[in-house]
Amino acid sequence: MAKAKKAVASDAALKTLRAFGLAYPGAHTKSPWPGHLDLAVNDKTFAYLSIEGEPFSISCKLPKTSHVALMLPNTQPTPYGLGKSGWVSATFPGQTPPVDMLKQWIDESYRAQAPKKLVKQLDGGDVKKPVVKSRRKK
Repeated sequence: MAKAKKAVASDAALKTLRAFGLAYPGAHTKSPWPGHLDLAVNDKTFAYLSIEGEPFSISCKLPKTSHVALMLPNTQPTPYGLGKSGWVSATFPGQTPPVDMLKQWIDESYRAQAPKKLVKQLDGGDVKKPVVKSRRKK
C-alpha cells in the first residue's frame, strides 16, 4: 500500500489554482507523468502544476508578460526549450504562493493555448445570453 503524502502549506493554493483553471471552457486535467496534475484545453497543457503533498511548482505560457515574471525571485524560463516560447516556471519555497498573481498567469496561459472560439467565450463573443420573457398580466 502506498504511503500517503504529508500535507504541505501550499496544498490549499494548488487546489484553488486548479479549481480556477478548470472553470475555463474546455479545461481538463491531465497527468502525463508522476508528480503532476496539469491543466489542459484540447489536450494542450496551459499550466503545469505539482500535486498536493509535493513542493509547490507552476509553469505557464506567458507570451505577453514573461519578461516581467522572470524578474521575480524563484522564477526561471521553463526547461526543455519551453522558455523560448514564453513559458515561465516558479517555485515559492517556504512561503505561501501568491494565488492572485498566479491566477493571472493561468488566465494568460489559457488564452495563449486555447482555441480562439473558446477564448471568444471568455470575452463574451459566442456566449448565448439567456432570454428573459416578460410576463404580461391578462
